[in-house]
Amino acid sequence: MRDIVEIGIGREARRTYSLADIGLVPVRRTRSSKDVDTTWHFDAYSFDIPFLSHPTDSLASPEFVNAMAENGGLAVINAEGLWGRHADLKGAIAQVVNTEMEQGSEAAVALLQQLHAAELDVDLLTERIREVRSGDATVAVRVSPQHARELSPVLVKAGAEIIVIQGTIISAEHVETGGEPLNLKEFIGTLDVPVIAGGVGDYHTALHLMRTGAAGVIVGGGSNTNDLTVGIHTPMASAIADVAAARRDYLDETGGRYVHIIADSDELVYSGNVARAMACGADAVMLGSPLAFATESAAPGWFWPSVTAHPRFPRGMVQQVGFGGDSEGSDLVPLQTLLHGPSSSCYGSENFVGGLRRAMAKCGYSDLKSFQKVELMVRNAPF
Repeated sequence: MRDIVEIGIGREARRTYSLADIGLVPVRRTRSSKDVDTTWHFDAYSFDIPFLSHPTDSLASPEFVNAMAENGGLAVINAEGLWGRHADLKGAIAQVVNTEMEQGSEAAVALLQQLHAAELDVDLLTERIREVRSGDATVAVRVSPQHARELSPVLVKAGAEIIVIQGTIISAEHVETGGEPLNLKEFIGTLDVPVIAGGVGDYHTALHLMRTGAAGVIVGGGSNTNDLTVGIHTPMASAIADVAAARRDYLDETGGRYVHIIADSDELVYSGNVARAMACGADAVMLGSPLAFATESAAPGWFWPSVTAHPRFPRGMVQQVGFGGDSEGSDLVPLQTLLHGPSSSCYGSENFVGGLRRAMAKCGYSDLKSFQKVELMVRNAPF
């Protein structure tokens, strides 16, 4: 039963919960974390761990993409970022970081907008994707709903194996005045690769996206400032649970077609919240700023979401995340330490996989799907 509260005369709102409001209840036998399986099977692909990286140039250097693959996860490249706009990718990223250090975040955002205003060089983008594709990494590439129709076929031809159609908010049909609407159901059917689409925050939109043929649905808007700029904020525990309910209904509707749920939120900065997201129904999580501590990232110690460079209304900032920043003083470490440890941090800002494995083991579950059945409680009184 949904908790509806009156916020004023004639106006009601639903009470929802963030991941930090939820606690896991270990009511079964415990097991060794060594006996826990964190494998994520997505379409024809299998990943040792259920972790993706947020599609931002501050993370996805070619070295980072390969490092994510070596550690069992999946890196996502931003096709509309700097990869296809500037031949000197490292130089462009260094320029953004230096501008923030010398002039502040707003100047860095303005520079990002300027860098993104350069024409997209499809040949350069294709060359870089093919370079990554020549290795062992699975190539996942993000496009916006506005440019999915024109870019996706190019990306697939270049070697993209998974297409991620991602905006901060997405619907089954993108409507644009003066342009042809993007009907995702028709469009996804033309692609020969699996598609992940999002983000969403409610049951109905998620169900519509599942009916388009998307193999995965992203819940949440990533690490952005939507809450401050446009007032949009959906607490993740409730959002994931709602989308999981849509998946159950879609599973019944189709006679067994399973759609994967991927959580992407600035709530996902500690391993405890990753475990809560999986317990609420997510199959995988997309990490943003926590991975900026990796020495292999494109801008080590710095992070900005992909929406930071929006030409008219940016919803993100360029920020330093290490050296006493938002993860209790974490320093730069190899990506392997962030994902698999060993860790010297007691806050869950490193060894994300170890934290998930221990949560599953303490609650008595041996695989990700069964862990979604763990008993939950509300940690704090919702007042």
